[in-house]
Amino acid sequence: MLKEKILVARATFPDIIARLEEHFEVERNHDDSPLSGDELQSRIADKVGAILMGGERIDEIVIAGAGKLRAVSNCAAGYNNFDLPALTRAGIIASNTPEVSNESVADFGWALMLAAARRVADSDRFVRSGEWGGFAYDLFLGVDLHGSTLGIIGMGRIGQAIARRAAGFDMSVLYHNRSRLDPALEQACSARYVSKEILLEQADHVVLVLPYSASAHHTIGAAELRLMKRTATLVNIARGGIVDDDALAAALGDGSIAAAALDVFEDEPRVHPALLEAPNLIMSPHIGSATTKTRRALANLAVDNLIAALGYGPNAGEPPSILNPEVLGTARERMPAVSMQGDNA
Repeated sequence: MLKEKILVARATFPDIIARLEEHFEVERNHDDSPLSGDELQSRIADKVGAILMGGERIDEIVIAGAGKLRAVSNCAAGYNNFDLPALTRAGIIASNTPEVSNESVADFGWALMLAAARRVADSDRFVRSGEWGGFAYDLFLGVDLHGSTLGIIGMGRIGQAIARRAAGFDMSVLYHNRSRLDPALEQACSARYVSKEILLEQADHVVLVLPYSASAHHTIGAAELRLMKRTATLVNIARGGIVDDDALAAALGDGSIAAAALDVFEDEPRVHPALLEAPNLIMSPHIGSATTKTRRALANLAVDNLIAALGYGPNAGEPPSILNPEVLGTARERMPAVSMQGDNA
């Protein structure tokens, strides 16, 4: 019996591919280079499903050219690469991998905050260069985290995880969010709700953890950076575009803020040229969830979602983390009878 075809848009763990091959004919992106829009259209045209890594845009153009497509599974918590209304109109199941990476991303946010505040990357380069000649009272002076004020913009699960860690540093925690948390959650996080402007004015360290949307574009721009303390640090572990990268480079260059750390960029993997020259800036290549345990858990959940969405496995027809459950009835009608019963006989 011929297996249905799916696409895996980027490289992943071999045993993850093996799980998929139990049910499908798998086309892989062997060289792991990002697929252009045209390449994605061509490769997905005859597929019933796809696993994506968050960088591949599924929009009406792609959908129109993929008449067999029944499910797309994002191996990421975010899904701004999905035109969800278009997928829903087409009766295509969309899923993501929420919650899995919360604690790992929170850990990494703290790593960047500490590294930026204490100038770890600059110090490392200095030692490696052979320039270090011994103690100096003003050598790589940074700013303290203990006893300072932490400001978190975006107080979802990752923001809350970051806030909980602040207790170990005896920090006061301010937060700003689209909606205020329940009092019990505020108490658990020892966090106080304030306006964005007050947070920027009072925080010693600002961490961005909000989801990207059109309204969140350039949440931090030149005006916001001018509100921050000259001794403050800024960390973005959310999404590119939430920070105006050009404005940040200028603020670092003129000393408007002390330091920054970015794991995401406006046009990644391209980095704004001004950032490459900016002082007191740490940059990492979008690796907030990059631990073996977390990346494997993300991949396995993405596979669970796709297998179930296409009617296979013990959860056939019920993907664990579906984004548009309203399409399930339509989607089940499109499933071949063999897929709904072949794994459960």
